Amino acid sequence: MSQALIVHDVAEGVWAIEGPAEQRNAQNLGNNATFGLIETEQGAVLVDAGGSRKGAEALHAVIATLTDHPVTHVINTGGQDHRWIANAYWQDLGATVIASQDAVRDQSARQSMQMTVLSTLLGDALEGTDGATADITFATDYTLSTGGREIELHHPAGAHTPGDTAVWLPQERVVFTGDIVYVGRILGVMDVSNSAAWLDAFAAVEALDPLVLVPGHGPATTLAVAQADTRDYLANLRDKIGAHIDAGGDIIGSVMVDQSAFSYLDQFDALAGRNAQAVFEAMEWE
Repeated sequence: MSQALIVHDVAEGVWAIEGPAEQRNAQNLGNNATFGLIETEQGAVLVDAGGSRKGAEALHAVIATLTDHPVTHVINTGGQDHRWIANAYWQDLGATVIASQDAVRDQSARQSMQMTVLSTLLGDALEGTDGATADITFATDYTLSTGGREIELHHPAGAHTPGDTAVWLPQERVVFTGDIVYVGRILGVMDVSNSAAWLDAFAAVEALDPLVLVPGHGPATTLAVAQADTRDYLANLRDKIGAHIDAGGDIIGSVMVDQSAFSYLDQFDALAGRNAQAVFEAMEWE
């Protein structure tokens, strides 16, 4: 049985569906992220597919309590597994999947690795999962007009993953950020992340001036909270690593740069040092 997915009412016919803030496991079915649902007159649009086929089934069960409409479109906001790995479940039901070209390239490049890791973490709960990529791709911007809604997709720059995309509802001023924003837990800088471009992607979200922001991890929130938990964390880390490099510091010492102002974030102890080393490796060559 999947651990509970928490539903947040965001606007009329718009919901955030928040998974647990923990590592992927057989109980959460890989759904350790925040998803979105947008109801239209002709069907529902799902923001991110789920972390496994069984994870998609768990999402579908929640969706059925919110709307009678079928899911007609799925938007992948990036290349992390829970954003896309269950696409085939929705395609089998007739949904059209949309993603940035950079996201699809990243998904294809990392699919084998992601499936291997998920197999270890989920075990039998991964059964039936067969990653499939998007039906419609775009370079930087795409507008989905369906059922009386205009849904804008913006991929301004790579962030946590190369294809990270924000989903913007201009009428409601609601943005689903995918992994451009983490709230309440520390973000993760991976080898495919770009901490400099990540700040550019965040600036593009800021420029939208949203009333409600739905992060890739955490509950629906405000831009101010997102600025504190994501933008300010990244800016501080890059500033401290830059000073460390200028002082002749090495990657071993990078883990000691001061990130204590953000120790309130969940998983800080597990990820802060790793993030420092990843940013050091990138900034050495900037």
